[in-house]
Amino acid sequence: MSQVFEGYERQYCELSVNLSRKCSSAGPLPAGEQKQQKISEIKAAVDDADVLIRKMDLEARSLQPSAKAMMLAKLREYKSDLNKLKREFKRISSPNADQASREELLESGMANVHTASADQGARMAMSVERLNQSSDKIMESRRTVLETEELGVSILEDLQQQRETLLHSHKKLHGVDDAIDKSKKVLTAMSRRMSRNKWIIGSVVGVLIVAIIFILFYKLSHH
Repeated sequence: MSQVFEGYERQYCELSVNLSRKCSSAGPLPAGEQKQQKISEIKAAVDDADVLIRKMDLEARSLQPSAKAMMLAKLREYKSDLNKLKREFKRISSPNADQASREELLESGMANVHTASADQGARMAMSVERLNQSSDKIMESRRTVLETEELGVSILEDLQQQRETLLHSHKKLHGVDDAIDKSKKVLTAMSRRMSRNKWIIGSVVGVLIVAIIFILFYKLSHH
């Protein structure tokens, strides 16, 4: 879920709870300055709620299709909730609100009052529950971020250890290369010496053969 959407959702749930409370407290007030002040506060809160609904709508439509459907379903519930609050505000702010309330009480009796209170209580409970759910989701997201950070640190430590191991292996390989180079030089020197010794031995053998031939020739010529 989008953390931006969750932020707007949390703000709206808090605002919805406050609006329900203000509407409940403003309804019984007689016409006068105090009631007008309450109505002004409710009007400003309703406008803020409208803004949050629009922001949630834009954010939901920018998400991937799989997440968008779930966000739009939630948004429809919030819009329905806001429409109820708007109707309640309209009833309270109506110039004939007091007379209408008295007639409603005469016609419906106290049962309707209890029903309205129960409806507002249910709406407040629903908003509080959604607020708690949003808080839980935010906490879960934070937990996931922390776990991801710990995993990233662990991976970096592993990479550092692997790097040190590779550097150590590289140094060993460099030492082996040096030993191989020295061995090549020794073998080359030995090969040169062997070649030189072969020439010397060949020369000595040649001289001995010539000497033997000369001696034999000398002996044969004097007989």
